[in-house]
Amino acid sequence: MRGRQPAAAEKAISAAEFAALMEAVERLGASWPAAAAVSGGGDSLALLLLIEEWARSGSRRVPIVLIVDHGLKPHSRRDALEIASRVGDRGLETHVLSWRGRKPAANIESSAREARYRLMGNWCRANGIRCLFVAHTIDDQAETFLLRLSRGSGVDGLAAMAAVSPFPLPGFEELLVARPLLGESRSRLRAFLKLRGETWLEDEMNSDPRFARARLRATWPTLEKLGLSAARIAAAAGHLARARAALEQDTRELLARASQKGGEYALADAVQLSDAPEEIGLRSLARLLMEVSGRHQRPRFESLESLFAAIRSGALGGGRTLHGCRIGRAPKRRALFGPDTLLISREARRSRRTGGEGN
Repeated sequence: MRGRQPAAAEKAISAAEFAALMEAVERLGASWPAAAAVSGGGDSLALLLLIEEWARSGSRRVPIVLIVDHGLKPHSRRDALEIASRVGDRGLETHVLSWRGRKPAANIESSAREARYRLMGNWCRANGIRCLFVAHTIDDQAETFLLRLSRGSGVDGLAAMAAVSPFPLPGFEELLVARPLLGESRSRLRAFLKLRGETWLEDEMNSDPRFARARLRATWPTLEKLGLSAARIAAAAGHLARARAALEQDTRELLARASQKGGEYALADAVQLSDAPEEIGLRSLARLLMEVSGRHQRPRFESLESLFAAIRSGALGGGRTLHGCRIGRAPKRRALFGPDTLLISREARRSRRTGGEGN
């Protein structure tokens, strides 16, 4: 495999350190046996070698390796097969999963990410694997924070990735993603590979200025001169993760006392929603809309704010629609919270041509 060596001498991660990281993610719910996502890059190769040695040292089943051929480069199939051959030589079960069909002309990064996770999620589900290990590092944590900040994300978007989290696509609720290396730097992983005499693939997309993450990576030297190191940015994301957890707790408590779910509808107390801190009220309203509509993504924030303002001011009138739901005053027979009870019901299915959201 081709690759470059770390520019600065940094202490390589040790087997003992990695074992402690694995104990930590197991306490958080990561299960074994598991699959590992491997691209052939330095991060994923280091994860694979570390996790394989950890498994063998404890007489555990070795990881199953999943490699995605995204088909975005002329030689992507060749690279995937090269990685698979190398991994197979280590005696590991390996599967190359191919992203077939037409590829997007825009939003390539997000589309490729979704395709990767969908392919790996489908394989894990079909083969009884409940946990996928990925090689996200502290550098990825910091980059994700800055990319989302540039898009105007709120607390949820800026909060840190978790060491163990639900699968990032809807429809895979039984699966988890584990990130044991989330607190480690890329340079430590590359120092580990250098000690082993390993080389790795460098994906040219990582330096292609067409992609936002590649442009961001090119600015790291400048950011670090300003004191914005990956560790400090990741720490800020961690602070926001704790804030998000507190907001989620308050949201659950408000929903428990001010709403009731019933099939394809929900009842809510407009007074308690309105009197809550705005962030909690907005989160609660979004959660109700998601649960009733069956959609996993949040409503558009501007539309959600408009609806919440109408509820607070008593300006719902004959009702509104948002996120596949109709929101209006509940009839007397369903006025669980008195005359200010809201009825949120699922809209009848609408055609794609007419669209599904409005005010």
